[in-house]
Amino acid sequence: MHRRHLLAALAAPALLPRLARAQNGWPGRGSIRLVAQFPPGGLVDTIARLIAPPLAQALGQTVVVENRAGAGGVIGTDFVAKSPADGYTFLVSHASVHVFSTATLPSLPFDPVADFTHLGMLVEAPNVLLVKANSPYRTLDQYLAAARRVPVRYGSSGIGSAPHLLGVMLGAEGRAPSLDHVPYRGSAPAMQDLMAGTIESLIDPITTNVALLKDGTLRCLGISAPQRLAQMPDIPTFAEQGYGKLTSSQWLGLSAPKGLPAPIAERVTALIPPLLETPVLRTRCEELVTLPRNPPPLGADFVAIMKENIATWTGIARQFNIVAS
Repeated sequence: MHRRHLLAALAAPALLPRLARAQNGWPGRGSIRLVAQFPPGGLVDTIARLIAPPLAQALGQTVVVENRAGAGGVIGTDFVAKSPADGYTFLVSHASVHVFSTATLPSLPFDPVADFTHLGMLVEAPNVLLVKANSPYRTLDQYLAAARRVPVRYGSSGIGSAPHLLGVMLGAEGRAPSLDHVPYRGSAPAMQDLMAGTIESLIDPITTNVALLKDGTLRCLGISAPQRLAQMPDIPTFAEQGYGKLTSSQWLGLSAPKGLPAPIAERVTALIPPLLETPVLRTRCEELVTLPRNPPPLGADFVAIMKENIATWTGIARQFNIVAS
């Protein structure tokens, strides 16, 4: 951990209660619900359970993580959109829903921007193009050259997902018409087929693949980060290989229903930077190679990023006629 981050992490536990005392009156009843719109064990659930204890300590109130999974995260997200804006329900918002579902689904039961009070970005994960260690494709150039001649299959977590759209862009930018998409109902079954040799490759967030990359089970041909990762400096970016349009990430944020009273919104927003520097969360995020920006985008800056992402990926979905169901 850099010295700057270490100092911030050491200061964070002392700073949190001081920020939390800035406004009296809330929370004054019951526990606070932090909704994770995906099942236990995934990235959203992991981050929710990491931020819940320090958030509870800062606010002097119990914070309970509640998993409301289904429909690719839409069910839990919609539940928060329709909850009272009283400061007792928050959401670990996800680009998978707020950006990619918005870009590819014909309709959503909520407006991804207007129906929420978006407080700030928490962490973000780049996507990686993965092959098995014994794959004949050792470089992205070899992989794309093959996909110009014969079918080369890549798996994703589903139609309209961020990995799906990234693969479509790679095929177009790399002039590889035989790069074929194989959608799965989640990353786990796609990984099973990759390891079994049913598909040649997989595009997936780096988060759940770190261990397999480090032990040499998988090889990464490209990562959608803007520059190489300090934790994995040998993995080349798509950008440095000539595919700058494939620079993107999947972020997680903290949001609440629209109309959250300004004093509560300001108070919780102020807690986000020190929350992200708590030692346990920082260490775990380093392990997952899923990190906060420095500084984290808050309030209007977070919303601006979201709107830009929605515009970009909606355009790409329309360009390639990608519609999720």
